[in-house]
This record gives sequence, C-alpha cells and structure tokens, in this order.
Amino acid sequence: MMKEYQTVREIFGPIIFVERVEDAAYNEVVEIRMPDGEKRKGQVLETSKGLAAVQIFGATTGLDTKATSIRFTGETLRLPVGDELLGRTLSGIGEPIDGLGSISLSGEKREIAGSAINPQSRAELHNFIQTGISTIDCTNTLVRGQKLPIFSGSGLPHNEIAAQIARQSAVRGQGEEFVVVFAAMGVTNAEAAYFMNDFERTGALSRSVLFLNLANDPSI
Repeated sequence: MMKEYQTVREIFGPIIFVERVEDAAYNEVVEIRMPDGEKRKGQVLETSKGLAAVQIFGATTGLDTKATSIRFTGETLRLPVGDELLGRTLSGIGEPIDGLGSISLSGEKREIAGSAINPQSRAELHNFIQTGISTIDCTNTLVRGQKLPIFSGSGLPHNEIAAQIARQSAVRGQGEEFVVVFAAMGVTNAEAAYFMNDFERTGALSRSVLFLNLANDPSI
C-alpha cells in the first residue's frame, strides 16, 4: 500500500527531507508530485526516527515545502528484462531516450540491486570473448558474463575503443549469439549521440542494450 505525505521539511539540492514518515525503507522508490502536478521519481537514501532523506531524479526547480507531496511506493527500483530491450537506448534509470516509445512492461521485472554473489557457488565461466584488441585478449581475457570497465581521461580515444569493442566482439568457434550491455556514465550529449549513431551504423545495436547517463542527469 502506497503512503503519501505532505510533510516536506527541507529541500537541499537534490535531497528532500520528509518528516513523520512511517516504515520507509532504504532504496525505496518514491513518487514526487510537484506543485504544478508534474510527477518525478526519487529514491530513499536514508531513514531514521520518522525522517526520510529522498534523492530526486532530476531538477528540483519548482519544488517547495508546502505544496510538494511524496508518495512512498513500498518497492525498490526495478527494470523490465527481455528481448524487447535489444536495440534500445535507455537513461540511467531505465527510461527510453531513443524516441522509439515506451518498453513493454508485460515481461519480468527485476531489482537493479541484486544479492551478493557467493564466489564458491558461482558457475564456472567459459566461452572466450574475442574483442579484437590484443591487449585485452592476451592480458585481460574476457569470457561471457564478465564486465569490462573502461576508465580514461580527457583527450584519450576511450569512446572509439569502447564502441569498437562492443561492435566487433565475438565468441570464437561457437556460432553463438550474445548480448552486449553497454553503460556510459557522465557522458556529454555529443558523446551519447556518437555511441548511438555508431552502434546503429555498424549494426551492433541489434544485439546491444545501451544505458547512457548524461553529465547533466541525476547521479543514479
């Protein structure tokens, strides 16, 4: 059951402090109703003794402590999973930004914060992923199911390398298809457009899911 409160005590940057809140949970998703009726999403960062700190996903322009209402959904952040995600470009909170409409919610939805994995019970990883970049293939060999973080600095060709890896990676000698989940954090609009155009131009988009968190987006 969702509970709604109009007890906003303070707004500090992207954080809203709500008083007299009952049973709020860490990472709980909230719905924020602006004074003009617009709705935005947020998430509980901390709760103690009836006071909840809520991070809003987006700008706080137009919020005030009297006319803003907060609805606690009782759920954590979930994203739909399934074949309908292939070829789509999403924001950091899983909302489509490719102009192709909403994603069907008929399929399974999973929490973005999964349980910790016990290394001893994890299935053995195999199936070599060839990226075509010798430094990775020889010294940091990838197998299916692994993550490949790329950290870089200004002026280096990290965008080109990341796009190259995504479009030319293959499972050697298997003839088996796999999906690339591509996440870029803190990128500019120009960089986001580069990734979207490159993936579409080369055909890599058909077997990829892109999550692009822009530099002016919420930190989530």
